[in-house]
Amino acid sequence: MGSSRDSLLIAGESNPAALIDDISRGDQSALGELYDSTSRIVFGLILRIVTDRATAEEVLLDVYTQVWRQASSYDPSRGAPLAWLTTIARSRAIDRVRAGKHDQRKESLDSVGEVKAATADPEQATVISERQELVRKALDTLSREQREVIELAYYSGLSHSEIALKLGQPLGTVKTRTRLGMIKLRDMLRPVLEGQV
Repeated sequence: MGSSRDSLLIAGESNPAALIDDISRGDQSALGELYDSTSRIVFGLILRIVTDRATAEEVLLDVYTQVWRQASSYDPSRGAPLAWLTTIARSRAIDRVRAGKHDQRKESLDSVGEVKAATADPEQATVISERQELVRKALDTLSREQREVIELAYYSGLSHSEIALKLGQPLGTVKTRTRLGMIKLRDMLRPVLEGQV
């Protein structure tokens, strides 16, 4: 049944395997196209594993950062592009869940008898807060139209077709706004993306 999911990708303008090949040669627009055509499925998988929308959004960013860095390691003979992406997503999501459980376990042992709120330590909270502020500032640099389509896709999980219908805009316009906005966001957030392992 994996072929039905891959057919969703092929319904777009480009072949996902060709996009991954282009990404491996440093083509940022190919990454944007791959993100546009696959992120909804990938985000849904991540959200089912981590169950927290904000965490799922962070993991989604991690997944496409890893795709950017490791596109040259993709081997079509070992599976379809969507299978490769979902394997990365599943691994990242499970790692995040395990890291969270490890942190909670460590915190509860350190504070036996105390009832504490499940909050990040001050250092981690500062890093998270700084990243959120960078993302907010980056979003503020986008045009209203670009920000609107990205927020509908990213936060509401709508497809390009659903966004076009909701906004009463041509599908091509929605795709172009999304792609240009994502390229601008990637450029602005490059220091954050490059700082991730």
